[in-house]
Amino acid sequence: MAKRFEGQTVFITGASSGIGAELSRAFAREGANVALAARRADILRANVEAIHQEGGRALAVACDVHDRASLDAAVAATVEAFGGIDVAVANAGFGVSGAFWKLTPDDFRRQFETNFFGVLNTVYAVMPHLEKSKGRLGLVSSVLGRLGAPATAPYCASKFAVCGLAESLYFDLAEKGITVTCINPGIVASNIRMTGNDGVLREGRPDPAPAWIIVPTDRAARAIVTALYRRQFEAVITGHGKAAAFFARHFPRTTRWLMRASTGGRMESVEKAKRGSSAPGKE
Repeated sequence: MAKRFEGQTVFITGASSGIGAELSRAFAREGANVALAARRADILRANVEAIHQEGGRALAVACDVHDRASLDAAVAATVEAFGGIDVAVANAGFGVSGAFWKLTPDDFRRQFETNFFGVLNTVYAVMPHLEKSKGRLGLVSSVLGRLGAPATAPYCASKFAVCGLAESLYFDLAEKGITVTCINPGIVASNIRMTGNDGVLREGRPDPAPAWIIVPTDRAARAIVTALYRRQFEAVITGHGKAAAFFARHFPRTTRWLMRASTGGRMESVEKAKRGSSAPGKE
């Protein structure tokens, strides 16, 4: 059976864990050369070794999406190793949560530095190479980039911004032959809900999301690969995510009522569910 990305090169940020790590494996299985980018070099090397053991081709390129020079170096290393970039997925991100009145403008700035400006830095770094290959660009937002939720104002705002960026880039980058896919996952198995507002993983923290609603990361990754292969503009990942996005678009008042009713209007119940402990939580 033909592999959909045979011989192409894929650059993925946030590839040390969660969706990014699984996406790197999914692309490698489709025949791609994969460059895994993230801050944690030791974990990246382990992920690359796992891909090599499956017979795939991969490269670890440690970088920080906050630092444009660091990103440029990672992109240059990818191009030197594989000859170009055909697909780029801006996936790095985390979540700040909490009642709005308990947060500060600095919480919002920190959230936007990673979730929005990290994506923007990635786009600028890969754009010249995607123009050469007439490639594909994936921006990872969230279902919460299409509807609001309680106790997640910084996260929702940053993800709405990513969706807005994708909507505009769809037109602008078409002139360069680059297609844009806005990727909006629902609740997928990952560390994002066990990480504090400072972006640091809280080891041992239980996932506050109910097990029945969590979608396996490999299933989400396969759906993302397919969306990018088809060059579709928007990919809402997970069944519950599709339902939420549909209701938010067509029945916004009902959706807001349901979101509020699900917590009884009590912000503290939302915060407790997200944190699962006394440490800060994130969406």
